[in-house]
Amino acid sequence: MSDSPGQPGTDPLAGARILLGVSGSIAAYKAPELVRRLREAGAAVRVVLTEGGAHFVTPMALQAVSGEPVRTALLDPAEESAMDHIALARWADALLVAPASADTLARLAQGRADDLLGAIHLATTAPVLLAPAMNHRMWAHPATRRNSAQVQADGAALLGPGAGDQACGEEGPGRLLEPGELVAHLRLHLAPKPLADKRVVVTAGPTREPLDPVRFVSNHSSGKMGYALAGAAAELGAAVTLVSGPTELSAPTGVERIAVETAEEMLAAVRARIGGSDLFIGCAAVSDHRPEEVPTHKRKGKEPFALALTPNPDILAEVAGLDPGPLTLGFAAETHEVLAHGREKRAAKGVDWIAVNDVTEAGAGFGGDTNRVTLLGPEVEESLPFGTKREVARALLARLAPRLA
Repeated sequence: MSDSPGQPGTDPLAGARILLGVSGSIAAYKAPELVRRLREAGAAVRVVLTEGGAHFVTPMALQAVSGEPVRTALLDPAEESAMDHIALARWADALLVAPASADTLARLAQGRADDLLGAIHLATTAPVLLAPAMNHRMWAHPATRRNSAQVQADGAALLGPGAGDQACGEEGPGRLLEPGELVAHLRLHLAPKPLADKRVVVTAGPTREPLDPVRFVSNHSSGKMGYALAGAAAELGAAVTLVSGPTELSAPTGVERIAVETAEEMLAAVRARIGGSDLFIGCAAVSDHRPEEVPTHKRKGKEPFALALTPNPDILAEVAGLDPGPLTLGFAAETHEVLAHGREKRAAKGVDWIAVNDVTEAGAGFGGDTNRVTLLGPEVEESLPFGTKREVARALLARLAPRLA
């Protein structure tokens, strides 16, 4: 494996060498987009295109997006003069076959080496990931089930398939995962695993406190920072439970998500899952108060009404007070005297660390894709570099992981 991928706090794909096999499925049209996303993440990509795959996507297209010549034949005199299939097998940090057709699964399960992809599959010691794509009846056939079981017994990981509409007009399991999902799975497989065997609970997003059956009070939290932290913890090998208020985000790959609405529901979900956990990350923007009474009928028109509020439970403080309990990281979104208020919050809640940010700073407020935080802890006050929320999440966990060892 190359020396550069997998550095703590960085994208696991940065510097990684990905060998992509593209086989004969209509889903091969997604391959150029997959290559583009891998390169955007900093990976080097080389493509092996099978004879069947070349019916659906051209070598020229894949060469254009990868920046590398595309290999199509095992017995190419120009390439194999230097045993290039062995060189490719040694070059790769991971072999990803996407799409993996029914025929390709059968050939790999049999250990055939009469084409370039099969020969590389037998010669590589890198992780092998196979993303099936086929008609749902082909996927359900006993022969495909046997082949899928065999390649997994031989050490390959199956990514998907997904379910939904298919090119044949039918619907069911057999869809190739989307390029973004495949990239996320590669990150999970290539990242170092300092949090293996650790359990992490993360809260994210806003809570909604009902005013009546159709109205609620809430806040501007998008949940993006908490979701980034959950995904980054999963990359590092942790078993992650994400307790999320209402958001429009998809659950990060490899993360269990529990959906809640109110602060009391969030507390109940945390209490049910915090036992035995190693790290609790309280990133949710929990409403400080909720209405004392909620009418059973919608409030009518513009009739004025008085709203009596009662405090919501303090989830972060409760978890921090457990004995024994997990290490705790809280978040403080501030608008002024940021560090002073962050220190006060850390002391008042009794947490191990607080990540504090100034939501008035451009690019660091609610709803955006970037952030800048300062980590306050027992032995550290460190301002982390401005970056995407996933980059900030990786940087935070790189600093916390040694404390969890």
